[in-house]
Amino acid sequence: MTRLLSRFRTGDLVEVRGKEEILATLDEQGRVDGMPFMPEMFRYCGRQFRVSAVAHKTCDTVSRTWQGRRLRATVHLAGVRCDGSAHGGCQAECNLFWKDVWLKPVAVEGSGAATPPAPGKTSAGCTEERLAAGTRHADLGGEAEPRYACQATTLLEATEPLAWWDPRQYALDVLTGNRSPFRVARVLWLASLRWLLARVPFGYRLVQASSDRMHRWLTGRPSPSLNGKFARGSRTPTAELDLRPGEYVRIKSKEEIEQTVDEDGNNRGLGFDQGDMAPYCGGVYKVHSRVSKIIDEATGRMRHMKQPCIILEGVTCNSEYPAAG
Repeated sequence: MTRLLSRFRTGDLVEVRGKEEILATLDEQGRVDGMPFMPEMFRYCGRQFRVSAVAHKTCDTVSRTWQGRRLRATVHLAGVRCDGSAHGGCQAECNLFWKDVWLKPVAVEGSGAATPPAPGKTSAGCTEERLAAGTRHADLGGEAEPRYACQATTLLEATEPLAWWDPRQYALDVLTGNRSPFRVARVLWLASLRWLLARVPFGYRLVQASSDRMHRWLTGRPSPSLNGKFARGSRTPTAELDLRPGEYVRIKSKEEIEQTVDEDGNNRGLGFDQGDMAPYCGGVYKVHSRVSKIIDEATGRMRHMKQPCIILEGVTCNSEYPAAG
């Protein structure tokens, strides 16, 4: 799998290539290895960023399986997210994928390292006009609303299946600098425990219903499991704080959140991700932005929130509770 890895490592300083250089790497659909370069990314051309993570894996949000997917020669850049300006003003602020050929290393002063030349033109090439046209699907039956295409909606075309139990991916997490050996060992322990419990009669339910003390003893962390107080599909409570960017909020405790969700952890269709959101319970965070519309990865259609939601600074998905498979 190392041959599929990015040449960069977490923490490396890189520069986004110029517009013409990047266009020269793209096929006629505006993609590299199936991954589209989006118009929103041009604003970063010529600027320098740190690699925040080597994106050698992600999960399937398109078909809602949440299973692992493998990427080739791709990274994430620190603080660089999609602003949705070319996709109907989508407010999801997705973390952008950057192929190696769109970047060049920034030579450390005195190292004598040479910047490699811009990659050669592909067989078809691409233009800004084609790139802009590629943000929307062709008219299908005269639909009233457009269907968008972006890195999130085309994820399956740019990735390959990756089993959660494939041990090589965890070695790469350490090799790339994405995670420390201790953190990877903890995730492996959690994944193994979930896999074993899922195959023992009532095993997983037993741990879900166990006390925080038992879960901490087994995993070293408080239990993330939620026991929603409402029946599946029933009407859950709602509230509107009219929060604005820059304001600070305290996330409710896990017990308080249980009073707002159904047995599936949903409140009016929006799920509370137990494994990745529960660790933030009780913390104080700044409001980054309000979200009223996002693109549905499965259909490409714009979805409007029944009630505005918010994104909090520093609160991100760490994927430390993988599916048992």
